Amino acid sequence: MRFIKLGVISFIVLFFIFTAIGLLLPSTVVVSRAIDISAQQDTVFNKMKNIYEWKIWIAGMNKPEVKIISEKEADLFGTKVIIIAVKEYAVYSNWISKKNNTQESIMRVIHNNNSPQITVQWQFTEKLKWYPWQRFSSLMNESITGKQLENNLAALKKIVEEK
Repeated sequence: MRFIKLGVISFIVLFFIFTAIGLLLPSTVVVSRAIDISAQQDTVFNKMKNIYEWKIWIAGMNKPEVKIISEKEADLFGTKVIIIAVKEYAVYSNWISKKNNTQESIMRVIHNNNSPQITVQWQFTEKLKWYPWQRFSSLMNESITGKQLENNLAALKKIVEEK
């Protein structure tokens, strides 16, 4: 009985310690990547604003498990993607996971006045709850999501610069 009591108290104390440390971590995580592309602004933006076009530059979009419902909605391995707005060379979308966690995404095409290149910037923003496991797992977001964004933007650059 003594060991059970010690185990329960230890668990509660450790939970509060992890929760306190987790609350020191940010509640909003933003992962952003950008790439310079030598192509026309409209050409690049047309590849970004239509989910059907994503198949040629976003990894995994051409797999049979991915269901493209319309040019503004898709189901990627259980994650629902909805383009909520397209305006001023920016595409705003929500990525909703199976567990109902939502990440907001913005893809922008930025014209550089002094350069023949454009910059494509893609960012994901996730708002976290107070749960310590969510806060600690967000530490890996930068490396995992960031690498995917880099690879997809590099594929977009390759496709539009070849034409």
